[in-house]
Formats: sequence, C-alpha cells, structure tokens
Amino acid sequence: MTQQEELNKFHALVADLESGKVRVAEKIDGEWKVNAWVKETILSGFRLGNLTDMSEGQFSFFDKDTIPAQRFTADSRVRIVPGGSSVRCGAYLAPSVIMMPPSYVNIGAFVDEGTMIDSHALVGSCAQVGKHVHLSAASQLGGVLEPVGALPVIIEDNVFIGGNCGIYEGTIVKQNAVIATGVIINASTAIYDATTGNYIRANENGQMVVPEGAVVVAGSRPITKGPGAEAGVHIYTPVIVKYRDANTSASVTLEGILR
Repeated sequence: MTQQEELNKFHALVADLESGKVRVAEKIDGEWKVNAWVKETILSGFRLGNLTDMSEGQFSFFDKDTIPAQRFTADSRVRIVPGGSSVRCGAYLAPSVIMMPPSYVNIGAFVDEGTMIDSHALVGSCAQVGKHVHLSAASQLGGVLEPVGALPVIIEDNVFIGGNCGIYEGTIVKQNAVIATGVIINASTAIYDATTGNYIRANENGQMVVPEGAVVVAGSRPITKGPGAEAGVHIYTPVIVKYRDANTSASVTLEGILR
C-alpha cells in the first residue's frame, strides 16, 4: 500500500469514527471485543502526519497535520460550553452530549447520548462511554491505543463517576455502577466487595471489571506480613460498599433542566 493509499484509508476511518459508523470496541454477544484494525489505522495517522502550526489567535498549538481538532456545528446537537474544551478528530460525540470547560476527548473515543463530561475531565484515546453517563470534574478515563489488541477503558450505560476519579488500563465499568469521589481503578488494584467478603481481581484477559450496579468508594487494607505490617502500612483498595438502590439513584440523578 502506498503512503497516499494509507492516508486515504486513515481519513476514511476518521470520518466513520466521527459519524459513529465504526467503533474501536463493540459489545458482541454480551462481551466487549476490540477492533484491532481500527487502532492500527489510527496509529498510521500519527506516523504519516507532519508537525504543523495549528495556532489560533493568541494561543500556539503544534500537532500532526493528520490529526487536527474536530469542529462541530449547531446541527451536531452537541453542547460544548465555551472555555477551552477540545475534541480531537476521529472521536464520536452523540447528539445531546454536554462538555463543560475545560475538558478533552481524544481520538478513537466514543461518547453516547445524554452523557455529561464535566470540567477538567478527560476521555482518553479509544475510551468507550455509554448513554447517560456522568463523568464528574477532574476525572480521567485513561487512553489505551497501544497495544492494538488491548481493550480500551469502557464505561457502560447510566454509570456515575465522581470527581477526581481515575479509570485506567482497559477497566470495564458495567452499567448502573457508581464510582465515588477519588476512586482509582486499574488492572492491578484488587477491589474488595464488602457485601460478599471477596476480592475482585483482573480477569484472564487482564481486565478489571466493576460489576453492574456496584457502588465503589475509596478504601484501604493493611499489609499482613513483613516490615510493612509491623509499621501499620495500608495499601489503597477500592471497596464495593453496596449495590445501587433507589436511594443511590436519587443521590446521583441530575436535574433534567441541566441537559
């Protein structure tokens, strides 16, 4: 394939990603699967691009010419409130998505309808975000572009993520879960389920899966042996304190007028 043919393939993919026609990952027969060819093509856009001046007004920006910021129109029906937010090309924001300033959505990300991205929040490269999700201020969804076969961070429908949270390393947060303020979840940190007394660890594919409806708060557990135990040191551990009920839902429901 010639360089021009590669560029044509990349630009065609960007258009399909922005329209929602193609996704980096899809749920097939109840399981999330990554489309590795999409990641490979996205990476080719970085390789084939040339550093260019993208400055606007008094602000200086320099990036690969293949990957500019995405531009929206009123017909897109996406609310991007003034104040410094940006969406890279190749990301999909569904009609009725709201971005509060400043926030950022990276290439390959998919954000479904009714979702709010609050101030200082990040939707990392290839992250998949479902319907009616709230990503609170200063929370981060990590980007997973490489390796191409790795599943990205996935947030299913009706999830609430509190402020200053971090969801990384291909973690899957199942629908209706509530992640409380300041919780960090990745593939190497076990989650303690206080309702069962069991630990949830990464599955055979190296993915941490937060169960449907789980209410997760920040916690810790003591080191049980060695000098750390003698010193009374604790290790950070997210804790499932309960599963979502009517009271939980009422406390995280946003007023419709905000939408």
